[in-house]
Amino acid sequence: MTDGIFLALGSNAGDRRAHLNAACVHLRRRALSVTAMSPVYETPAHTWTPEEIQPPYLNLVMAIDTALDPLALLDVCQEVEGAGGRVRLAGKPWAPRTIDVDVLAYHQQTRAGDRLTLPHPRLAGRRFVLEPWAQVAPQFHVPAPFDASVHALLSTCADTSRLTRVASLP
Repeated sequence: MTDGIFLALGSNAGDRRAHLNAACVHLRRRALSVTAMSPVYETPAHTWTPEEIQPPYLNLVMAIDTALDPLALLDVCQEVEGAGGRVRLAGKPWAPRTIDVDVLAYHQQTRAGDRLTLPHPRLAGRRFVLEPWAQVAPQFHVPAPFDASVHALLSTCADTSRLTRVASLP
């Protein structure tokens, strides 16, 4: 797949699986068509400091179709997070989350803005994103600054975190 729109979803607070399910239902109600979804993987939480302990995440990646532009899509993702009980804490960007929904890539668009950067600026260092994404679209070409396929980014990812495949969502 050389084109597409991709979202990453994660949860590490409360009933993680229920939060992922609810987010998927909410996204489908908001003019998004899910065209592919990865299995769900359990991963250790990435934290701001090594001393910080958090519950593990459940993560997945989905491919979607939508007529929404990238900023409208971001608004929907943030709406889903709010509906799922996500609270953004000032000064704690990696706090535990009921639900997190990130726009990874929007076709081959690139942009750097206050609200949205495409492709997602930290995706290449996150095995918990790349491994599920490789299940959905390993040949998707991630545009600059990465300029590589998802598979190539996964094969060179420095993150050695262990992922455990737990299930797929309905």
